[in-house]
Order: sequence, then C-alpha cells, then structure tokens
Amino acid sequence: MFRTLLRSQLVFDVALAFVLTALVLLLGAETEGIVVTIVLGIGLALRRWSPSLALAVAWVAAVAQMLFALGWTSPYRLADLFIPAIVYASSAYGSDLLRRLGLVSAIVGTFVGSIYLLAFQTYFRYGSSLTMGASDALNVVITGVGLFLVLLALLLLPWLAGLVVRTRGVARRSREAQLLAERDAARSDRAVAVEQERVRIARDMHDIVAHSLAVVIAQADGARYALRASPESADTALTTIGTTARRALSDVRDLLSALRHEQGTAPTPDIDRLEMLVDEMRGVGLDVRFERNGAHGHLPTTSQLAVYRIVQECLTNALKHGDAGVPVRLELDYRPDSVDILVVNRRAGTGQFDRGMIARGMRGLGTGHGLVGMRERAALSGGSMSAGVRGDDFRVEVRIPTQQPGAGHTDHAGAADRPPVDHTETAERTTP
Repeated sequence: MFRTLLRSQLVFDVALAFVLTALVLLLGAETEGIVVTIVLGIGLALRRWSPSLALAVAWVAAVAQMLFALGWTSPYRLADLFIPAIVYASSAYGSDLLRRLGLVSAIVGTFVGSIYLLAFQTYFRYGSSLTMGASDALNVVITGVGLFLVLLALLLLPWLAGLVVRTRGVARRSREAQLLAERDAARSDRAVAVEQERVRIARDMHDIVAHSLAVVIAQADGARYALRASPESADTALTTIGTTARRALSDVRDLLSALRHEQGTAPTPDIDRLEMLVDEMRGVGLDVRFERNGAHGHLPTTSQLAVYRIVQECLTNALKHGDAGVPVRLELDYRPDSVDILVVNRRAGTGQFDRGMIARGMRGLGTGHGLVGMRERAALSGGSMSAGVRGDDFRVEVRIPTQQPGAGHTDHAGAADRPPVDHTETAERTTP
C-alpha cells in the first residue's frame, strides 16, 4: 500500500499539499467546504506515497461533497482540482490493479460528476417542478454534454498522462537493465578472452620448455658420451645447447611479457618454420622424413600455429620416448578444406642399447600434458586428433580445418576416411 520514497520527496509532497490547501481556504472556502478541502489536501499529500489510499480519500471527499452540497451556493469546490492529480498518481505510481481502478474511477467519476452538476444547475435554475420548454430541455442536454466532455478531459487526460510517464519509466529501466546486461556480457567476454589467452600462453610455455629441454638433454648426454672419442662432436653439441637455450629463453621472456601486460610479442611461429624445426631435430640425432603435399596459403594464422606446435610436440616425444634408430615419418597433406598431419615413430625397445638411447638422454613416464595439449589445440582450431599404438609404432593423426568454426564447435569431419588406428591411448608416450 505504501511506496518507498526519498525523504525529500515525501517532504515535498506534504509541503505542496499544505500550501495548496491553505491557499484554497484563504481564497474563501465556505464553512461547509472546509472539511472537503482538508480531506482532498490529505489525498494530494498521499498521492505518491500511497496512491491507493489517496484514490480512496478522493472518492470519500467527492461522495461527501455530492451528499451535503445541496445547501451550498455553488456545486464547485476549488479543491476539486486536486482530484486529477490523484488520478494521475494512480496511473503513474500505482499497481496494475490500481491503474485499472484509476481508469474506472475516471470514467465513473465523469458520468456521476456530470449528472450531479447538471442536476444541481437544473434544480437551482428551474426549481423542483422541473417544468421547462423544448428550448430549455435542449439547453439542458447541451449543458450535460459539455459538462461530460469537460469532466472527461479533467479526469481521463491525467490518467493517460500518468500511463505515458509510467511506460516511459518502464522503458528507461529496461534500457538501463539492457545496458547493464551488455556491460556485464562484455566484461565476461573480456574475462573469457583473457583466460583463453593465458591458457594459450601456458600451452605455448609447455611446448617451448618441453621441446627445448628435450633437445638440451639429448645434446648434453650426447656430448658427454662423445667428449673423449670426438671432441668436435661435443663442441657441436654444446653449441646446439647454447643456441637452443637462448632461443627458449627469448620465447619465454616474450610469453611472460604477454602475461604481465596482456599485450606483447608472444612467439607465434607459423607453418613455414617447420623446415627449421625439422632441421633442428635432425641436428640432435632424430632422423625425420618430412613430406608435404599441396600448398598452405589458405591456412589461417591460428591454424598454422596449431600445426607447428602439434608437430613440435610429436617430434619432441619421438626424441624422448621413441627409437631414434628408426626414421620418424612426418607427413602434411594440405587439402582445400583442411590440413592433415601424420606422425609415425617406432617405439623404443626393451633392454636395447643403441645410439637412440644416447640421443634421447633421460627417458621416463610422461606427465600426460603433451597429448592433452595437442588435443586441445586441435579442438580449439575446430579439428580432431587420434593418437595410439599401432603395432610397433606410435601414430598421431590430426585434422585441422582451414575455416575457423564458431566457439565451442569441434569439426570431426573426415574421421571416417582415415586409416584405422588402435585408440588405446596413453597419457604420454611411455617406454615399454
């Protein structure tokens, strides 16, 4: 029944009602009309705080005025002008039910008020006999229609004005809520984008560190074995260690800069650097047979990065956990709608001591991040990946589409036309 108002609003309404009521009384209200004026002034003061109570007070004052005004010299009260303000408040500030009651009050009040005023004027003009000619009857009808139209305008127009104000307020609040929702959505999108970028940087960090450390470990072990037999080979291995470590340090610095400033030049190697990567792996003792089919000019930059990192991880795993005595087969097949990656390497044999063990250095069970990272990269690019043991080999097949799909979409097209693979996947390449 009571709305929440600011103290300043409540004080303003009470002060305004008091001033207007006092002004009406000072302008010469009759003794009989003082009570009606005060009651309507109370309704005016309550119009925003309690529109329903104000409307009820207005009806009480109007009915009392019609019942006890037969002895007055005029049917009009100046305080009656408070009633349109109360009807306006019922439409602008009231509930849905009160708004409908306000409309009914405006229509019913128009009929009742026009009949009352017409009867009052007719009574004082023609007396109780109500004897009149045809012209007098026409004048009464015209007067009644005029009174009806005037009262309808005084009561219905404020109600319509209140409805317009109410509608505009609802529209404004809807716009504000929409703006807040859009701002929250933009903030959420930005947070998601930042989180995705951090995940991407963390994944790149893993690829860089894992690959570089694998090369450094392999070269360090090779240099240790070759130090006495071939000092020149040891020197070459140490040079490779230094070059690899410096490049890894530069890449890590770029990644940390991107994390710290959310900007920067994070390393984004493209597919053209695959030759350099293959040459580097060959330099550390991994025999890689690299074959390309087609052209990659249509491949997006993000897909090129995914291809590079996946190939890098596959070759790193082959270096750490595979049999370096058997060549690693690397095939890239560029199709109009996708690029297919195939990496096959021989698994290391049990109890075997060969040059592959020297090149591989320390071997052990993987952490599982390699295959998971490759799978995530393929999925984020809209592609698919399968990895598992097939005979004596470990086989990785990846398909990445040339067109980037929408968020959350993963393209599994073409999986049926791949050669069958034993999908007994491992968390990482392990030593038998």
